[in-house]
Amino acid sequence: MTAGRFAGRRALVTGASRGIGAAIAERLAADGADVAITARTLAPDDRLPGSLERTAARLARHGRNVAVVVADLTDDADRRRIVPEAVEGLGGPIDILVNNAAAAIYQPLAAFPLKRRRIVFEANVHAPLDLAQAVVPDMEAGGEGWIVNVSSRAAQPWPGPPFELGANGTSIALYGASKAALNRETNGLAAELYGTGIRVNTVEPRAAVLTEGADALVGTTLPPDKIESLEEMVEAVMALCDCPREVTGRAAVSLDLIAEWNLTVHALDGTHR
Repeated sequence: MTAGRFAGRRALVTGASRGIGAAIAERLAADGADVAITARTLAPDDRLPGSLERTAARLARHGRNVAVVVADLTDDADRRRIVPEAVEGLGGPIDILVNNAAAAIYQPLAAFPLKRRRIVFEANVHAPLDLAQAVVPDMEAGGEGWIVNVSSRAAQPWPGPPFELGANGTSIALYGASKAALNRETNGLAAELYGTGIRVNTVEPRAAVLTEGADALVGTTLPPDKIESLEEMVEAVMALCDCPREVTGRAAVSLDLIAEWNLTVHALDGTHR
C-alpha cells in the first residue's frame, strides 16, 4: 500500500452511502486518508442501491481506517454528534470535511409545502455550516484544513424573460435556492477564516452526474452532452481537498477546474483511467 497524497489526514464525507459521496470517500481512502462516512442508510435496502456498510467495505480494500456514523442531517441533534463520533472513530481531529449530502425535493414553488422547504434547507444549508463549525476549532489549532461543499448548477438564476427553464421547469428552483445559499455561506466562511490556513470552497458539476439518486430523478430527461462522469466530478473535489492556502472562497465548476488546473482524471481506486 502506497502512502498517497492524503496520508496522515482524516476526512469526513457526508451522504456517503451511495453516489458522489461514496465515490469521494473511496477516492480519499485510495489516496491515503482515513475516512469517516455518514448517511442515514446503514444497511442495504430495496429503495436505492448503496449503504454505509457497502461504502465501508469499498474503503476497507484500501487498508485505511474507516469510521461509520449513521445520522440524519436534517435533525440537528444527529448533526451535533457526527463530528465527535467521527473524531473518536478515526482517532483524531478532522482535516478534510466534504459536505456532499443534499435533499433534492423538486416541486413547483406556488405549492411547495413549508415542511419540505425546511427539509431542503436543513440538509443543504444548515447542516454544512453546523459541521463546518464543529471542525473549525481543531483545524484552526492545527493551522490548516479543507472544507469542500458540493453545490449545483441549479443555484444559477434563469435569465429572462423569456425563461429557458429546462426539463424540470421551476420545480428545481427551491433546491437551487438552497445551493445558492450554500455558495454564499461558503464564500463568507472562507473570508472569515482567511489567514488561518483553512480553505473553504464549493464545487459543482458542469453537467449532471448520473448517480443512483440523480438518475431516478432526472436521468431520462437529459441528453448525453448534459452528463459528466462520476470520476470527473470526484477529481475536482480531490483537487479542492488538497488545494493551497490561497485557493479559498471559490465556487468552482468541475470540468472547468479540471481544465484550468490541467488535472488528470483518475479512477476511483486512484489509478489512471
